[in-house]
Amino acid sequence: MPDADREREQQRLAQETKNERHMWWWLAYFLFGIHIVAFVMIYAVMHAPK
Repeated sequence: MPDADREREQQRLAQETKNERHMWWWLAYFLFGIHIVAFVMIYAVMHAPK
């Protein structure tokens, strides 16, 4: 029985690591997107007709 518990714990840790990696990628894309939007808005304001 301990082998089954150990295997299940290893699978849980592997899934948790994968989920954490996905979370970091999602955060990176989100922050990158916010910066792109901010730069576009700054460009639009700086080049708007007066």
